[in-house]
Amino acid sequence: AIECRLTYHFTVLLHLSSRTARSEEDRDSLWDAWGSWSECSRTCGGGASYSLRRCLSSKSCEGRNIRYRTCSNVDCPPEAGDFRTQQCSAHNDVKYQGQFYEWLPVPNDPDNPCSLRCQAKETNLIVELAPKVLDGTRCYTESLDMCISGLCQVRNALFRFLLFSAYTVVPV
Repeated sequence: AIECRLTYHFTVLLHLSSRTARSEEDRDSLWDAWGSWSECSRTCGGGASYSLRRCLSSKSCEGRNIRYRTCSNVDCPPEAGDFRTQQCSAHNDVKYQGQFYEWLPVPNDPDNPCSLRCQAKETNLIVELAPKVLDGTRCYTESLDMCISGLCQVRNALFRFLLFSAYTVVPV
């Protein structure tokens, strides 16, 4: 395994509109403090890290309980290979319908770019080997957009390093 440990952490908050008239401070007072950031999902090539917080209300909290940021935004060495290819090949030693296959990625799926769809080498067999790729996998081959928690998060040149936030109402 090739390691690339240089990590950059730049964040830009995405704008989230509040669904109530309560102020940001009132809304956040129902939440515990944000936890520490997780380890990056990749050591190079762009990955994702997340932080969680807990709802302190006896009913529910409005807002997000998880937030994401990009990390390890340095190029991987060429010999590291493609991240989606690595995920497909991890299934080479697992039988599918009673036999082993060498799996290759099916990139650029317009319907679900964040699922792990792989093709058995030298066959027409295409299979979804996982409902979602690992965080930090590019949605499309020639794009900076990345899959985080099974969803394609758009990244553009202006906001190369973003903090992605999920908006949820969390029941207790």
